[in-house]
Amino acid sequence: MGVSTDYLRSAAEVIGAASTLRDAAALWRARDPAMRVVLVDAMDMRDETPALRLGARNVYLASSNGHCWTVTDRADDTTALILTQD
Repeated sequence: MGVSTDYLRSAAEVIGAASTLRDAAALWRARDPAMRVVLVDAMDMRDETPALRLGARNVYLASSNGHCWTVTDRADDTTALILTQD
């Protein structure tokens, strides 16, 4: 699937402005139903580097082969967004 710089900019606006992380995920899923959006506890992602830092919220790019998930820094490989909040 992959994402562009404009895509990430739009995601940052929506995710950063939402009142809760759950609302952010719901809003982005409504905007792009093809993109998986997963909420994860921030502690589970402590060893990963976020693609976006939005105050207390972080967005990680992930890819999947249909079974295994991998956090990636390659926008071209992105099939999901992982959201966390401190």
